[in-house]
Amino acid sequence: MQKPWNRVDQPVYSLSTIGKTGMNMNIATYVTPVSMKPKRYLCAVYHGTQTLVNLESNTRFVLQIMAQEQAALVRLLGKQSGKKIDKIARLEKKSLTANWNGFTVLKDALAWIELEILESMEGGDHRCFICDVAAYRNNQEGAPLTVKYLGEQKIISI
Repeated sequence: MQKPWNRVDQPVYSLSTIGKTGMNMNIATYVTPVSMKPKRYLCAVYHGTQTLVNLESNTRFVLQIMAQEQAALVRLLGKQSGKKIDKIARLEKKSLTANWNGFTVLKDALAWIELEILESMEGGDHRCFICDVAAYRNNQEGAPLTVKYLGEQKIISI
């Protein structure tokens, strides 16, 4: 039997961030809406990542709801470090990006949500950010990428 925290399927997101050294994207699954009015999200970012470095210098970022067809991007965005490779350049080379509200985003994501950090707190091996929704855009219809789907495709083990 699965561990309790793996029994409920989770959506897979990507964060697009801007920092002093440029843009980066990662994979995030520890994300949840926490308020309806005002609309707020909690996003947890793993320690030691370029994404966390970027969020220390820029309080705005884009939460992207990934489509099931984007599962292969997890190998680049989640299994490699933005401190070692330019993920944006690799995505642009394959024509997988678009620009939205000043951010490079995944052009085939289901939706983009621009978030503004209100506060943060330690959360163990992640830093947790409470964020207000500043803007959003539904980009296309489709099935969202989930942790269960990634496991079924043997991209991750759950």
